[in-house]
Amino acid sequence: MDSTTRHILDLSRRGLLRGAGGLAALAALAAAARPGLAQPVFRSFPFTLGVASGDPAPDGFAIWTRLAPEPLAPDGGVVRAALEVGWEVAEDRRFGRIVASGTAIARPELAHAVHVEVAGLAPGRPYFYRFRAGGEVSATGRSRTAPAPGAAMDRLRFAFAGCQHYEHGHFTAWRHIAEEPELDFVFHYGDFIYEYRGRVPGQPGWGPLVRPHLGEETISLADYRQRYAQYRLDPDLRAAQAAHPFLVSYDDHEVDNNWAGIHSEEDGSRRFPIAVPPEVFALRKAAAFQAWYENMPVRRAALPRGPDITAYRRMEFGALARVHVLDTRQFRDDQPCGDGVKAACADVARPDAQMLGAAQEAWLLEGLTDSPARWNILAQQVPMMRRLLSGGISMDKWDAYPAARQRLLDGMAARRAPNPVVLSGDVHVALAATIRARPEDAESAPVATEFTATSVTSAGDGSAMTPAGEDVLRRNPGIALFDGRRGYCVAEATAARMTTEFVALPFVTREGAPREVAARLVVEAGRAGLERA
Repeated sequence: MDSTTRHILDLSRRGLLRGAGGLAALAALAAAARPGLAQPVFRSFPFTLGVASGDPAPDGFAIWTRLAPEPLAPDGGVVRAALEVGWEVAEDRRFGRIVASGTAIARPELAHAVHVEVAGLAPGRPYFYRFRAGGEVSATGRSRTAPAPGAAMDRLRFAFAGCQHYEHGHFTAWRHIAEEPELDFVFHYGDFIYEYRGRVPGQPGWGPLVRPHLGEETISLADYRQRYAQYRLDPDLRAAQAAHPFLVSYDDHEVDNNWAGIHSEEDGSRRFPIAVPPEVFALRKAAAFQAWYENMPVRRAALPRGPDITAYRRMEFGALARVHVLDTRQFRDDQPCGDGVKAACADVARPDAQMLGAAQEAWLLEGLTDSPARWNILAQQVPMMRRLLSGGISMDKWDAYPAARQRLLDGMAARRAPNPVVLSGDVHVALAATIRARPEDAESAPVATEFTATSVTSAGDGSAMTPAGEDVLRRNPGIALFDGRRGYCVAEATAARMTTEFVALPFVTREGAPREVAARLVVEAGRAGLERA
């Protein structure tokens, strides 16, 4: 049993023994009714879940923490009262030159999470931040503002990763990402948590069991909060989030495997004979979205409204890049043909198919129309590339929504969007592909390039090449890379080219995996298509 698992199980036992009332105390209980308590006193360190920053702008960024002295206990071991939390931003790690500071209210309704939108900073430079509460000081985080609008940049450097199933391995990839030098941001494409119930040794299930989930499948808000706390206790994940600003989105497992719009995976099919009606699934979505917001370094615009959330947004990085963070889950149609991998049924051909939804699709095309950036980065979740498999196509990916994909590709071509690059994940292998004007026609003109990051841990150790990988490359001439190991990607864009480095880890079922470069692929500005670096 590793040290992180022992720590989690110890916290869980103590939480069960003490009960919520004995987990944390305030200096004066009579003050608990006040809207904000200036000096809470905690029985143990309240910043166990770390700090994070995100959504950088030229004048600032969002910073996040959550008070949780007993992170796996109900309410995080914090009394149900609003608490004041101080924050500081400095130009130096020692906080000798503080440039912004203030207080925020950690509210019990939001699990005592704190989201501060820092403004008034200088563009294009690093800053350091920290929080204070009850005489305790958080870890120090490092963030970075975006360059000034239209500013020239020598380069933009960023990482992207996701699919981090806790049971399947160690988050060593996040430790390596924490140590990556000078990243402007990290894009987390989703599957920050997995909703599945915890397994015990010897119990069958998908993937290896390296360290167990706590609890049953996540359904309630309390379930999701505990699951996020378990993941955030991982020191490698905390290190990465403290080291760089993040652009975060979500995929399916933050809610329910392969959910789509108003539809749960439990759809009345042979596999799930008892369907979850949309109005009931909406309750689960509301809990999941609230817990996601409570645990992510996002701005107030992402605060959910019950089962609805606005997570798609756009960020500018000088004259070099415009990043469109997309949501490919909330507004899509249900998967056709009963989901799974299979030959296309008639429903795949429906001309009004939606993957982004009409409003988000129009917003994206508008942003591509007037983009002044050299590179337009579509930061999203599931592969957009044409990907024929031995059993047909995956009904959960863009392949099953060809009309929606074609509208987007036609819109890119008509607007002459500069250098579109698609980021994706979800499939637990690394891929790189050229996306053509008509994806089913290998002779049509290339219009975009796609880089797919493999998983951080999901599916266990993996192999560089597999029989399925050989089959994918044989069937799909537009796919230039397959690697089935765990890892992440690091991309560097200049005015001339974007180079993406595929980082692979030889194992995740034990700690200490080294960083290996599986491949470097290049796309030249003004010419979609891939070359080996």
